[in-house]
Amino acid sequence: MNGLIIVATFVISIAVGIFIGMFLRKKIAESKIQGAEQEAKRLVDLAKVEAENMKKEEIIKAKEEIMNNRNELDKEIKERRSEVQKQESRMIQKEENLEKRSDKLEEKEKDLEKEYESLESQKNEVNEIYKKQSEELQRIAQLSKDDAKKYLLDQIEKEITSEKAKIIRDLDQKAKEESNKNAKEIISYAIQKCAADHTAETTVSIVNLPSDDMKGRIIGREGRNIKALETLTGIDLIIDDTPEAVILSGFDPLRREVARIALEKLIDDGRIHPAKIEEMVEKAKEELAQTIKEEGERAALETGVNNLHPDIIKLLGKLKYRTSYGQNVLNHSIEVSNLARIMAEELGLDPKRARRAGLLHDIGKALDHDMEGTHVQLGVDILKKYKENPLVINAVEAHHGDVEPQTFEAVLVQAADAISASRPGARRETLEAYIKRLESLEAIADSFDGVEKSFAIQAGREVRIIVKPDKINDNQMVVLARDVSKRIEDEMEYPGQIKVNVIRENRIVDYAK
Repeated sequence: MNGLIIVATFVISIAVGIFIGMFLRKKIAESKIQGAEQEAKRLVDLAKVEAENMKKEEIIKAKEEIMNNRNELDKEIKERRSEVQKQESRMIQKEENLEKRSDKLEEKEKDLEKEYESLESQKNEVNEIYKKQSEELQRIAQLSKDDAKKYLLDQIEKEITSEKAKIIRDLDQKAKEESNKNAKEIISYAIQKCAADHTAETTVSIVNLPSDDMKGRIIGREGRNIKALETLTGIDLIIDDTPEAVILSGFDPLRREVARIALEKLIDDGRIHPAKIEEMVEKAKEELAQTIKEEGERAALETGVNNLHPDIIKLLGKLKYRTSYGQNVLNHSIEVSNLARIMAEELGLDPKRARRAGLLHDIGKALDHDMEGTHVQLGVDILKKYKENPLVINAVEAHHGDVEPQTFEAVLVQAADAISASRPGARRETLEAYIKRLESLEAIADSFDGVEKSFAIQAGREVRIIVKPDKINDNQMVVLARDVSKRIEDEMEYPGQIKVNVIRENRIVDYAK
């Protein structure tokens, strides 16, 4: 029983203790909450005070800034007002000056009007006096004004014309003397400065042989080798008693050079037969084409002429194998170019144009063997084709007087051409006439239909004609030979007789593999 009481008492005590603890904790919590609310209120009040203080400070700063800006604005306004006042004062001063000037100008204008009226009055008086004097002079001289004027002008014109004629004669005479003297000096200087060697061009070339036994091999069985070589090159081979030498005769230097190169190659190779001859002739032609190109480039480099078309350079190289009255045309062209350049430099003209025209003036001679027309016209056509300078073309066209020269450089090319041609030993008329005859002989043969190629050989005593076998048969060959002979008799003059040799050949080539 007592135990229950004790337990009950203990439980009650615990319950009372818990209740009291909870009550105390509630009071403590309430007191803490109240304290926190008071602290929060205090902080809010403090923040409001600080915010109010900051607001007052910002208002004060803004007011200060506004005052500063206002002060600066007032200062700027004062400065601008001062500047405006200064400008107004200057404008007022200018207006006053303009008014003063206007007054002075009005005064001067009035003075000028008075002077003008006075001058008009004096002018009328002078005109009246002049009229009276003129009438009095006409009365005394018994001549009208127009007659007197005409008489005086006629007299003056006669005197002036006489004096002018005398001056012109004196000046012409002086100019002729000085120009002749200067021209002689310039030409002499150019000739002395541009020295050139002159060698007579021949129509034969000599090929040296290692031994006389080689002659028989060149001739071949029944002459087939020599015939093949002559047919392919159009050159006559003369094999006589001359020791260890073969003479190549032909008027065309290009053909003769091809024959010489081919024959030398055949001698070096040692195998001489028609097929090998044909092969060597083709190689000789290729080698000659390369030599022609190199000679053209050498001529352009030697004369300082640049920017030439490759075809024109090849034509220049061909001039190495072209002669004019026995004079080598390429050497002649180089000499003319140098002479024209030297004279142009002495006269203060364009030396580049002069040397270019001098080098190209005979370019047509590289074509006149193969084309119709004079070398001048052919040269002009080829230069126009490659768009050469028109002034250079005019110099080329005018170098024989076919057209009027348009520039002084064209005149210099004429003079240089004449100088080069007239040097002692430069030309030989008989050789040129001989070549012209051979050219005419080939031209007549080539003019007939069915002719593939013709060669004038034996110094013009024979013309060898190769015909196309598909167009000319054996019977027509007889008629062709007769027609060519008749045409030669009618159109050419020549000593002795000319043999017309017509050749018709069918060739078939096959290869054994």
